[in-house]
Amino acid sequence: MSWVRELDARQRAMLDEMGVKVWTPLPTTTPAPAPTAAVAPPPAPAAPTAAPPMRAPAAAAVAAPPTPTHPTPARPVDTSAVASLDWDALRQAVTGCQACGLCQSRRQTVFGTGHGQARWMIVGEAPGEQEDRQGEPFVGPAGQLLDAMLRATGRDRRTEAAGGVYIANVLKCRPPANRNPAPDEVLRCEPFLARQVALVQPKLIMAMGRFAVQSLLRTTEPIGRLRGRVHRYEGVPVIVTYHPAYLLRNPADKAKAWADLCLALDQPLD
Repeated sequence: MSWVRELDARQRAMLDEMGVKVWTPLPTTTPAPAPTAAVAPPPAPAAPTAAPPMRAPAAAAVAAPPTPTHPTPARPVDTSAVASLDWDALRQAVTGCQACGLCQSRRQTVFGTGHGQARWMIVGEAPGEQEDRQGEPFVGPAGQLLDAMLRATGRDRRTEAAGGVYIANVLKCRPPANRNPAPDEVLRCEPFLARQVALVQPKLIMAMGRFAVQSLLRTTEPIGRLRGRVHRYEGVPVIVTYHPAYLLRNPADKAKAWADLCLALDQPLD
């Protein structure tokens, strides 16, 4: 309900007739607002504290880069110099050879063994693990088989007489894990083998294995196509046959190897 603040005379008379008393509210006075408490002004921001002088970051200790370890650089064999070496100088040249990467993994070089002027010369491929340990070609099971083959022809690697043989490999260092010789390795090692042949002056060479055949005869023909014929290396007759290690894996071909030995025995040695 809203209150009527002021009534005229006629409205008052009517209200009286109706018995309605008119209540007139006392005049209200708007209370004065309570004094607002003085609010202290916010404190002035403190002057920024001078930051301590920044130190230059300490230089990180930089370790000197490790000195790279490069393999010994290959030094090609001086073919003309090797061609004039005697046995002792040739052995020393082989021992110190660094013409290819095999010098990094070998235990020792495998020079050769046998009679220095034997009529027969056996040329194999590369040293294996046992050869690398002992420094002599054709040892272990393959060497034992070769010795048996030679005895069947009346020859022995330990004999210092005409019945002896000289045994050498195309490579003088073992390829890692007995892998096949790389063409570059064969090429760099060939001057040593050539000088050995020149010093021995054999009447016959038996090339045993693919890499020996390829090195001496400069051919890529497989052994099966080269067997049964007499080839030449620097005028010396060459008989091609299988490597004893191959014969151990393929004993059925031992009969072919015996036929190759018989062909070698048929060659004149004078």
